[in-house]
Amino acid sequence: MLARWSLPLGCFVARVATVLLLAGCATSASRPAAQAPPEPAAVTGVPSHLLSPAEIAARALPSVVTIRTSDSLGTGFVVRPDGWIATNLHVIVGAAHAKVTLRGERELDVVDVLAMSAEHDLALLRVEARGLSALPLGDSDAMRPGDPVVAIGNPLGLEDTVSNGLVSARRKGDDGTEFLQISAPIAPGSSGGPIFNDRGEVVGIAVAILEEGQNLNFGVPARYLTPLIRKAAPIPFAQFAKLMARLRGETAPKVERSVPHHPLTLLDGCSEAAQRLMAQMIEDAVEVGAPLYNAGKAGACYHVYDGAASDLVRKLPLACRGPARALGDAQRRAATLPSAVAQAWAMRDAFDGLIDVIARKRGR
Repeated sequence: MLARWSLPLGCFVARVATVLLLAGCATSASRPAAQAPPEPAAVTGVPSHLLSPAEIAARALPSVVTIRTSDSLGTGFVVRPDGWIATNLHVIVGAAHAKVTLRGERELDVVDVLAMSAEHDLALLRVEARGLSALPLGDSDAMRPGDPVVAIGNPLGLEDTVSNGLVSARRKGDDGTEFLQISAPIAPGSSGGPIFNDRGEVVGIAVAILEEGQNLNFGVPARYLTPLIRKAAPIPFAQFAKLMARLRGETAPKVERSVPHHPLTLLDGCSEAAQRLMAQMIEDAVEVGAPLYNAGKAGACYHVYDGAASDLVRKLPLACRGPARALGDAQRRAATLPSAVAQAWAMRDAFDGLIDVIARKRGR
């Protein structure tokens, strides 16, 4: 059941660890790197009593961060006070730059990738900061079905969202990787966010949802993160980005773009308000769909785009017939294509064609 996303970056992931190891970036299988002793940890204390979800949130929110790239949004959390941030690998793969927003809207560039684990979809990043409040890691092996959990993330960009639930089950993928199945809701944008036990310790990292079922959410056990912290070997983010771009170019499916060039008359009957609505809804759809595609979930990306197109057609005024017709044609064409990759790009081409004609119309 988990095989389709247990390696969420697809066949691309299989080569990441080897290439980064050669470049000097630690993986879960790499040797420990020589480095300075860890900075004394300003870790949020672990209480002797059980905490409510509200108490966990109050203690943890200052340590939960937002991670943004040009086409993805994710969550992370502080694991060392000198700027060490844990998140999912898929949040940063494909990005030339990444920024971390700390509590209080302080935004910092990611300067290094300290370590990563392709098989567990984890990455350890560094920003130039001191005195941050780090979250304590708990014993993820002790979590049992029925134990309470709290998840914090940025679902669809809604920052500092807190949800609670239970460990539904402990699962294993086809490659033996273990996951915590939880009932606490997570959504795109929450990738890399912490999952807490009832003492406020991080026992998991939000990694995936299963779209085919309701409330099927999964986290990577925190025990997979511990070796990365111990074996950190920094690589500048710019170098990491170049390596990822090379790998993605070698392994990504070849896609032939076909962005339509619409005449300006396509917008006849479309008011300024209707054009703004189109631009905003398309931008929102791409903000959600592109990270899914980059994470190897082309089917999920296609469903986001197809649903957004249907929603947009319903909201457009009746007089704005041209864009509605163009979106409908794209949906019908995409539905006949043989792969989710082709379907996702067919809808993205349709979106880009509409954005292009709107831009040309406004530039007249």
